[in-house]
Amino acid sequence: MNDFMNSKLPGKIGTVLLLLILSRVGTYIPISGVDRDAFAESLQGGGNVLGYVDTLTGGSISKLGIFSLGIVPYINSSIIFQLLTSVFPSLKKLQKEEGEAGRRKFQQYQRYGALGFAVVQAVGQCLYVRPFVEDFNLGWLVESSAVLTAGAMILLYIGEVLTELKLGNGTSLLIFTNIISSLPSSFGQTLSQASEKGDAATVLPVFFGAFFLTTLGIVYVQEAERKIPMNYSTRFQAGGLAKSSYLPFKVNSAGVMPIIFASSLLALPATLARFAPNPVIIGAAKAVYPGGVAYVPVNIALICFFNYFYTFLQLEPKDVADQLKRQGASIPGVRPGAATSGYITRVLERLSILGSVFLGFLALAPTAVEGITGLTTFRGFAGTSLLILVGVATDTTRKVRSEIVMSRYDTSLDDFYKDMPKK
Repeated sequence: MNDFMNSKLPGKIGTVLLLLILSRVGTYIPISGVDRDAFAESLQGGGNVLGYVDTLTGGSISKLGIFSLGIVPYINSSIIFQLLTSVFPSLKKLQKEEGEAGRRKFQQYQRYGALGFAVVQAVGQCLYVRPFVEDFNLGWLVESSAVLTAGAMILLYIGEVLTELKLGNGTSLLIFTNIISSLPSSFGQTLSQASEKGDAATVLPVFFGAFFLTTLGIVYVQEAERKIPMNYSTRFQAGGLAKSSYLPFKVNSAGVMPIIFASSLLALPATLARFAPNPVIIGAAKAVYPGGVAYVPVNIALICFFNYFYTFLQLEPKDVADQLKRQGASIPGVRPGAATSGYITRVLERLSILGSVFLGFLALAPTAVEGITGLTTFRGFAGTSLLILVGVATDTTRKVRSEIVMSRYDTSLDDFYKDMPKK
């Protein structure tokens, strides 16, 4: 506790909480001229797909606040640019080989993309709520679209500030907050459904038992590692470094990002249906809605793809092999260079398969629980939200512990020179 209070963590945590509260306050500041109650009732009555998306965004769609778009435009932009890095070598070089300046330029491109997505989604949302607008005209459309776009950009800035505080990824923390905000209503709906069925004493233990076991499995897999022993050259062995050195690879190294990317793409048909009520688009949206015909196979396929893609995007085997060679490190029984790169590639491929199997089972869990209990509140919550909650919580906890450790060695230059003996 002393280490915690004497560090910069209290100030950082306070700043994080204030920013997260601000991100939720903007959800309750409405855009003008819309009958929000009628629109919210329409989502609950016939718009099940949009109701699901509304849950994922923490209720921001039904409230029609200035932060209604959430962080979705930035997520969409990130997906596009991450895919483009594997197509255009210049973008990949900009992101990975040109240092901090290159990464900042790449992030700036992502911001421009987020702005474009925000404009399109803002106009689409305003056109969709047209039947609920008291006086719809071009002026209202431009004004409301500008307000929603500005809200999305403010959330983007909040996310970047959260990331700079080094207590977690800003985008993940914002999504985490949205999910937490919907927890009370989700549990209330669960209790209500169980009481209506008349067998709450039987159904609720199964439901919450599945919830607990799923959480336990997520924590276990998130913390699992494949440790590859390392040998160092003679100059490192004097300190006994070689005896305890290993190269750790997580079983689910992609973390929550495959779930976030897959959820965003699954919500895309519903987003399109908001301002283009085409029967084909509406049919596709209903098919990938939880409980729909294509939801499970499409969700699993997207998760597997993004898990494999993001794993190798984060860890380039050739770069890892070159870095080990420069450090004088090698894997026992594997020659440095191309052989090491091939070995790491095979390890990552096997780990990505294990991670995909785990995420696939996680996506199937809500369907199994719903079939046993008849409760539908576990649908989107287990397959997407629960992994995000656990992943963000464990990542933030790990970074808080690192900050506490680093605070013990955090000495300013003035204090350092003040303690030095004077000549």
